[in-house]
Amino acid sequence: MSSDVPDPEDVDAPAANVEHVRIEDEMEQSYIDYAMSVIAGRALPDVRDGLKPVHRRILYAMDQMGVSSGSSHRKSSSIVGETMGDYHPHGDSAIYDTLVRMAQDFSMRYPLVDGQGNFGSMDGDPAAAMRYTEARMAPIAEELLADIEKDTVDFQSNYDDRLEEPAVLPAKLPNLLLNGSSGIAVGMSTNIPPHNLGEIVDATVHLIDNPDCTVEDLMDHVKGPDFPTGANIVGKDAIYSAYSTGRGRLRVRAEYDVERSEKGSDRIVVTELPFQENKARVVERIADDVNEGKIEGVSDLRDESDRNGVRVVIDLKRGANVDVVENQLLEHHLESTFGVINLALVDGQPRVLSLKETLEHYVDHRKEVVRRRSEHDLEEAQDRAHILEGRLRAVDNAEAIVDLITESADRDEARAILTGDVALAEVEDAEFEYPNVQAELDFSEDQADHILRMQLGSLTSMEAAEIEEEYEDVQETIDYLQAVLADEQKLLGVIKDELREMQEEYDDERRTTIMEAEGQVTHEDLIPEEDVLVVITEDDYIKRMPAANFDPQKRGGKGIIGSDPKEGDRVSKVFRANSHDYLLCFTNQGQVYRLKTYEIPEMSRTARGKSAVNLIDLDDGEEITAVVNTDDFEPEECITMVTRNGYVKRTCAADFENILSTGIIAASLEAGDALVDVEVTDGTKDLVIATEQGMTIRFDETEAREMGRNARGVNGIKLQEGDHVAGLVATEHGDDRSLLTVTTNGYGKRTKLSEYRAQSRYGKGLIDIKTDERNGPVTTVKAVEDDDHIVVMSAQGQIMRCPVANISTVGRNTKGVKVMEVEAGDGVASVTVVPGNDEE
Repeated sequence: MSSDVPDPEDVDAPAANVEHVRIEDEMEQSYIDYAMSVIAGRALPDVRDGLKPVHRRILYAMDQMGVSSGSSHRKSSSIVGETMGDYHPHGDSAIYDTLVRMAQDFSMRYPLVDGQGNFGSMDGDPAAAMRYTEARMAPIAEELLADIEKDTVDFQSNYDDRLEEPAVLPAKLPNLLLNGSSGIAVGMSTNIPPHNLGEIVDATVHLIDNPDCTVEDLMDHVKGPDFPTGANIVGKDAIYSAYSTGRGRLRVRAEYDVERSEKGSDRIVVTELPFQENKARVVERIADDVNEGKIEGVSDLRDESDRNGVRVVIDLKRGANVDVVENQLLEHHLESTFGVINLALVDGQPRVLSLKETLEHYVDHRKEVVRRRSEHDLEEAQDRAHILEGRLRAVDNAEAIVDLITESADRDEARAILTGDVALAEVEDAEFEYPNVQAELDFSEDQADHILRMQLGSLTSMEAAEIEEEYEDVQETIDYLQAVLADEQKLLGVIKDELREMQEEYDDERRTTIMEAEGQVTHEDLIPEEDVLVVITEDDYIKRMPAANFDPQKRGGKGIIGSDPKEGDRVSKVFRANSHDYLLCFTNQGQVYRLKTYEIPEMSRTARGKSAVNLIDLDDGEEITAVVNTDDFEPEECITMVTRNGYVKRTCAADFENILSTGIIAASLEAGDALVDVEVTDGTKDLVIATEQGMTIRFDETEAREMGRNARGVNGIKLQEGDHVAGLVATEHGDDRSLLTVTTNGYGKRTKLSEYRAQSRYGKGLIDIKTDERNGPVTTVKAVEDDDHIVVMSAQGQIMRCPVANISTVGRNTKGVKVMEVEAGDGVASVTVVPGNDEE
């Protein structure tokens, strides 16, 4: 009785065939296999022909279809179908997208496909469906396939082993550099820019002649990438980096001109865009920035592009700053970065290559192609010479040959007689007129077959002369090919000659210009250079406003709103600066911070401002009390500071050149003291210290010796009880300026600085202004000239600009005149001086 129960000995048989592996090892190996498949079979070009498999298969399919540059155009759907059916079974859309790109003159420097129909545009418009477009190979594409039938490259089976396809194309030109390539593989990507054919050919020939040349030598010929859309590459350093290391970041800038319109306003006309930029999207982004106020001064924007090229017109308003608009457009829209990654497959492995290495691999490929082609041509020439030798002997023995053939029973017997395989004596019933000719002929099988196919007309004496001439030509070819194969220099000469032929046929003018790096756009370039007023409140809100926005008024006015501090906050400081100045911001706690004026947000008169903690790292209770505008310090200059309690100190300005983002110590302060004012001096100045109760003292700055940043300083003025320092002015002998003193209640006066005689440091000083109930305490002192203007700011945010000339010049110890009308509960917070010609 049979049983379905398996034999116990066979139960573990399947398990014995199971291989145990660690899952992480299996996943690692599987992922590596997948990655290499993507790298080698899809995403990266071959260094030899510069093509990915899909490009190579499309061109080879077109070649096999006979869709050459001299044929009529064929439907793209037909080409895609042949490629997908025979060589590339990855979907028609991927193949058609590749075909389209090879036909776009704005994507390929030297298009490989001649398209007919809608193949897309720089605006990002897609190509028409493949059933509507037609294509054929461009002439230069045929140069990539030239001699492929001469066993110049290896072939491999296609995906179903039904056909064979080339593993690489012969490539008469270094296509990898001519058209570039881009692709994302697994864990790596490539981005190779296109180049000018003439320059690449010159560099390749130079490399052949000088194998030990450097990248710098090659750059004498290759100036840089040459993009199909033109534009400009800014700076040569990035080009050298890309060529020497295989990696670099190129700044590509649009080509544009500034023109004057018929209406008298300026306009910026863009005629070339950076490579791979979508023109419609660029125009749209510019329009968005104009509408949002990020770009000011633009009145109109038009895209006037046509088949002849790009033309985007940006009309500017009258009075707009052309340089600022240009720089804003460059930073955000008209300049892009092209990251060069010269990654290609070398012997099936991805490698980042320098310019020289790329050309070396191409030359090696062409050496192999020319060698194999020469071997193929030599074999054909030798075969042809062998046939011609037989024909010549046949012509010389025409009568005997005819007799031999006509007396033979059939073609096979005739062939056997001509080759000597059958002796004439063995032929039955045949009477040969030339029984001894067989020993003289001795034809080979190929020669005998050719003779049997010859027509009688080819045995004439004229035909014999032509055969003799052809035989001599073939012998010359044989000698030449043998010489090429025997001498590498001659082989390299063939490569150079062919490259020069390609250069003569396809070279064109360079499209992309190389610019010097001085044109680099920085954020500072986007800011118009102008005098601004910076307003700071006690709660450390800060903003800037153009000084030109405030018209001069007569003294004694209320002014206009210059700031709107929040409830409980008050304006503490207003000062003038240039928008491109570096500011050293000194705080009441003795710290100093560095800030660019343009980093302070520009706001309207009625705006509160932005918290200063967003710009500088202020501590709780720390506020800015003094600001110095400077770019660079001279070696002899000092920062001279005065504190609320009357201490003065000088520190070498060089100690403030490297300021951390968190600030550095400017002065060490006693408890209850605060830093009040700062001046830049050079060792030749006199210092004038003014107090809130109207006292001033003038002394030589050298009486306060230079000290380190951590020092407290020395006594500058002997203060009366309840008095504090209000400000500091630096002057010198012969200074014809006046000392402007302004009090809290809006009164002020001017007194010639010469009236303040010099004393020794740490004296009580002289009376400067009366600080009675009408005037109130002194707020600030400034050194002014007759044609200056002052900007007075109240604590409540009122602001007034007034010519200095409107304020009387009087002696010391006077009450002064009303400078600004301040309301009850308000008072003058700060005064700054601006040049009088700002109003022009």
